Amino acid sequence: MSLRRILALAFKEMLQVWRDPRSLAIALLMPLMQMVMLGYGVSLDIRHVPLCVFDQENSQASRAVVERFVASGWFAITAALDSNRAVSRAMDRASCIGAVVIPADFSRQLASTGTGPLQIVFDATDTNTTNIAMGYAQGVVALVTADLDARWTAARGIRPSGVGVVDLEPEVWFNEGLESRYFIIPGVVAVILALVGAQLTSLTVAREWERGTMEQLVSTPVTPFEVMAGKLLPYFLIGVIDAAFCLLAAIYWFGVPFRGSAGTLLLTTALFIVVVLAIGYLISVRVRSQLGASQVALLVTMLPTTLLSGYTFPIDQMPAPIRFLSLLVYPRYFVTILRAVFLKGSGLVELIGPVLGLVLYAVVVLWLAARAFRKRLD
Repeated sequence: MSLRRILALAFKEMLQVWRDPRSLAIALLMPLMQMVMLGYGVSLDIRHVPLCVFDQENSQASRAVVERFVASGWFAITAALDSNRAVSRAMDRASCIGAVVIPADFSRQLASTGTGPLQIVFDATDTNTTNIAMGYAQGVVALVTADLDARWTAARGIRPSGVGVVDLEPEVWFNEGLESRYFIIPGVVAVILALVGAQLTSLTVAREWERGTMEQLVSTPVTPFEVMAGKLLPYFLIGVIDAAFCLLAAIYWFGVPFRGSAGTLLLTTALFIVVVLAIGYLISVRVRSQLGASQVALLVTMLPTTLLSGYTFPIDQMPAPIRFLSLLVYPRYFVTILRAVFLKGSGLVELIGPVLGLVLYAVVVLWLAARAFRKRLD
């Protein structure tokens, strides 16, 4: 193996990237665009859920209930309605996704029995939003219930016995504010690096075939391993730059807490970049068309990364065959590493499983990529 030949090929590949607007756009613009769109566009939190109110009593007690929903910050009242038919029309027009219906005898039943009936109707066409909104609504109702119960017992001079009461003290670790962006943004970094890296290297060898320069490359004394190393070296440097931008944006732009070691993060990120670049190079060797190679690279990176890596959907909730299949999805290991390093402060010892998964992937894919290239024109 000759370092001089590798650096010469790397310099040639860097010139091709510099002269190719498409490659420059993928390397420089795509990470920025994806970081903004995915970072702000993907969220598991909901705020200001549009609610309609049908208050048939319009008393001080009923208005206090409505004010509780608004004060929570989770809901926003979009309309005050006057009939059940108006509620139905508002839900059909998507003016609101939920409606709070307070009956006309709400205060009377509250005063006589200590219990006031309250109905909340949700549009369940979006089941994810509905489930989250229902949980929020139950939390608001629990606060209202506790407040009204305290007032009702105090008004009657009843002292709560406290017998049989469970005092729950919940404690949340690693993501104390339950911010979904802390869960999402590390996965976004993995998606960007996987897509950009594979897209760039999937064009390397295919470009030689389409431009008719493969004959010159084959006639040189370079070995297949030297070809692979020389062509991947510039993209590794580009990948490191993109990774640095994405990781710094995650910490300083989106505010994701970083509690781990910078050395662990850099080492595992470099390992993931090697895996991604080797997969793109393998595709480029096998598919001699730039368009075809680009499409195959998109297929083998984007879909597995977004669906089976745990980026958006929890792997432990998937069926057993899909969980087994996800073991073959290399971004799964990097997403796990990123979340553990960022939020838990885990080191290499705690991450030995996913790190070994990436190492195995890197060895196998590099070996396949080196063997796939043949110095022949057939």
